[in-house]
Amino acid sequence: MKKPVALGMAVAAILGAIVSGANAQPSKSAYPARPVRVVVGYAAGGATDIVGRLIAQKLSEASGQSFIVENRPGASATIAAEMVARAVPDGYTLFIAASASHSIMPSLMSKLSYNPQRDFAPVSLVALSPQLLVVHPSLPVRSVADMIKVARARPGQLNFGSGGLGTPPHLAGEMFSQMAGVNLLHVPYKGEAPAITDLIGGQLSLIFSNVVAVLQQVQAGRLRGIAVTAASRLPTLPQYPAISESLPGYATDSWFGLVSAAGTPAEVIARLNADTVRGLAQKDVRDKLAVQGLFVQSSTPAELSARMHSEFVRWAKVIKTAGIRIE
Repeated sequence: MKKPVALGMAVAAILGAIVSGANAQPSKSAYPARPVRVVVGYAAGGATDIVGRLIAQKLSEASGQSFIVENRPGASATIAAEMVARAVPDGYTLFIAASASHSIMPSLMSKLSYNPQRDFAPVSLVALSPQLLVVHPSLPVRSVADMIKVARARPGQLNFGSGGLGTPPHLAGEMFSQMAGVNLLHVPYKGEAPAITDLIGGQLSLIFSNVVAVLQQVQAGRLRGIAVTAASRLPTLPQYPAISESLPGYATDSWFGLVSAAGTPAEVIARLNADTVRGLAQKDVRDKLAVQGLFVQSSTPAELSARMHSEFVRWAKVIKTAGIRIE
């Protein structure tokens, strides 16, 4: 009798171990159970890439799993956005959304292959990037009021550059023209750097630019800073008023946010949001983004969704009024 009893106990022990092992495996709801892709629609080194890498780092630290940045540049990030929109909605393919891909391009391209509101699940806003209105020193302008006065006196004679049609700096200038009732001539460049070079050289009158891109030139006296596009003065540059102080209602910031494909489980979105918000609250993240002229701004998924929609409505109106189109 001892052998059958011993055999039965051994079998029971083996079965118990198998069951226990099975129970110890990650459940389907455990996230993340494998590496996660964080897709960036621009080349390495730019603001969107920097935001993506910081977020990936903080999500990796919070979860103990790898969040790997994948650069897919092209067509103002719309190629990368389409790829993420078509991805399996499980939270293992994320996207660093921004003003261009989710608030501007839908009104510029008639054949956009994704719907920013329908095809993505917002996670959190990440950062805001205000711009600085700068002019060539030869222009007799030291305030927004001066700018409007001179522009009205010289309709169509003041030109402003940008890194291309439909970029946030271009639309910032178009919105300024429309709200101030002036006629500024837009000159598109293949990138912001050559536009800044021409402004320094006197070929342009003014530009709306990322703060970091022009601040050194302003401090050296080669350009003159006038005002910021943010709704209020920036804590880091309090000497520059907000354009809205002279032109009520004017405010624009380029935004960056984290999204996943529509249909991603709510518990995954909640986990990503909590880890993102916690990561953005850390000083090293704030400091690294500030160097790029970016200001940390986290949010709930609903708040990011609302911002994407309101920005789309705003830019659709500006784009239609200006008659801008990219095919």
